[in-house]
Amino acid sequence: MSERGLAEGLGDSASSAVLTVDAFDVRMADVADIALERLQALSISVGWPHRAEDWQFAREVGHGFVALDEIDRVLGSAMWFPHGDDFATIGMVITSPRLQFLGVGDWLMKRVMAASAGRSYRLNATRAALALYRSLGFMANRTVFQCQGEARRSDQPAVGQPARRLGAEDLAAVTALDAKAFGTARTGLIERLFAQSVGYGLDRDGELVAFALCRPFGRGHVVGPVVAGLDEDAVAVVRPHVDAHDGRFLRLDTHLDDGVFPLFVARSGLRIHDTVLTMSLGAPLADPATRGPDRPVTFALATQALG
Repeated sequence: MSERGLAEGLGDSASSAVLTVDAFDVRMADVADIALERLQALSISVGWPHRAEDWQFAREVGHGFVALDEIDRVLGSAMWFPHGDDFATIGMVITSPRLQFLGVGDWLMKRVMAASAGRSYRLNATRAALALYRSLGFMANRTVFQCQGEARRSDQPAVGQPARRLGAEDLAAVTALDAKAFGTARTGLIERLFAQSVGYGLDRDGELVAFALCRPFGRGHVVGPVVAGLDEDAVAVVRPHVDAHDGRFLRLDTHLDDGVFPLFVARSGLRIHDTVLTMSLGAPLADPATRGPDRPVTFALATQALG
C-alpha cells in the first residue's frame, strides 16, 4: 500500500499537520529537528531513563515525529525503525501525561504508519497505550519482562564452553544469527549496535550459535540483543557482561519467564522492574518457547523500541 493510500485509509488525522487539542493547536514536526535536551525532557516526564545519547542513537537508526504546542513545547513523540522494505518496529511513543486521553498519541501513530506504509510492524506497549494500539489493529503476542538492578557476579561455576570476546570479523555472523531469531535482517541496526557494544559469542563446530551485546543505555548498561538456541548458551554469553558490571546497574529485557536463562538473570541481581506487551500487525512474533539447537530466538531485546 502506498503512503498516500494508507494515509487516506487512516483518515485525515494521518496527514494533517495540525491538531486542535483542548482549545489549542498542536503541530507536528520531524524528530530530527528537535534539540536532544527537549526530547530527553519528554521521556523524563513519563519516567523513562533515556539519555540524550539514547535519543540520538534512535534518530540515527529511525524516523519519527513530535507534537509541539503553540509555544513549541514537546508534547509527544512516535518513531519507526525500518528493517528492510517490509518490516519495522515502532517505539519512542510518548505522550505528555496531561494529553494522554486527548488524541495526540493516536494522531502521531497514524502519521508514523502513513510514513512507513507497506510494512508489517512490531512494538512494545505500555499499559497506558494498550487501547490505542488495539484500536489500530495490533494483536498481543507476549509479555516483556524488564529486568534490572545491581549486577551480581555469579558464584556458580560456569558449565560448558566459555564464551569468547567478539571482534569486527564476527559482525556478519552476528547479523545472520540475529536475522534467524528476529525474523528479518536488521543489518544496519546490528552494525551500529555492534560498533557501540562489547560482545561475547559462543561457537560450536566452527559456527556462531549464540551472542550477547552490551552497551551504555539509560541508568547504566543494557544487555541486548541476546540470541541463542539453548538457555545454557544464552547464559554463557551473558555471564561475562554480568561479571564485568558486578556492583553496577545493568538491564536486560526478555520475553522469557521460565527456564534456566530467566533464573540466571534473577540470580544475577536483575529483578523484574516492569512489564510491557509485545504486539504486532501483519507478522506475529515467533514464540520464544520453541527455542532449540536449530531454532535460535531472541533471549533479550536490543531495547523495547528496537525489539
